[in-house]
Amino acid sequence: MPFPQWNIILGSQSPRRRELLAGLDIPFAAVTIDADESYPANLQAGDIPSYISRAKAHAYVSQLADNDLLITADTIVWLNGRMLGKPHDIDDAKAMLRALSGQTHQVYTAVTFMRKGAEPETLVDKTDVTFRTLTDDEIDYYVEKYKPLDKAGAYGVQEWIGYIGVTAMHGSYFNVMGFPIERVYEWLAKVSTQSRP
Repeated sequence: MPFPQWNIILGSQSPRRRELLAGLDIPFAAVTIDADESYPANLQAGDIPSYISRAKAHAYVSQLADNDLLITADTIVWLNGRMLGKPHDIDDAKAMLRALSGQTHQVYTAVTFMRKGAEPETLVDKTDVTFRTLTDDEIDYYVEKYKPLDKAGAYGVQEWIGYIGVTAMHGSYFNVMGFPIERVYEWLAKVSTQSRP
């Protein structure tokens, strides 16, 4: 269901986010935003992606036209009080998966909506994910075949490692993919209704 009052712009190079937004049958343009993704050291859990997704929105806001609606997002994995972002290399990816093995962690995704002349609005979604104990051979196979260097926590739940490793999940599956699309749609539908004359 389209929202014709806006020109929707997805500020993300993630193919998964682009695929999920396209699944709503909403026309949109996708752009890549070059933003500083550092964050204050005192931030915890969902506050981290919230800060970064807003930084991405602010980096692009000067290019917005009157009817544009920019959507940006950021995802982190949170394990026992520490943040796991995207791995630096193959060895880092394997180390992350060894840390996640046999544990329950949280995936936080923040989505920011930005319109010209308005304050950004950000929603944060959380999903608890439990992995069974993974063998070194399974971790090596996944990382070497799938090269998950562009994924927070070094895994894609929609890939082989999710099929064989995830034993429980509480919350949105799509959030773990990096884009809680059901909540994005809910926000769009709510604001669309509010903006009708």
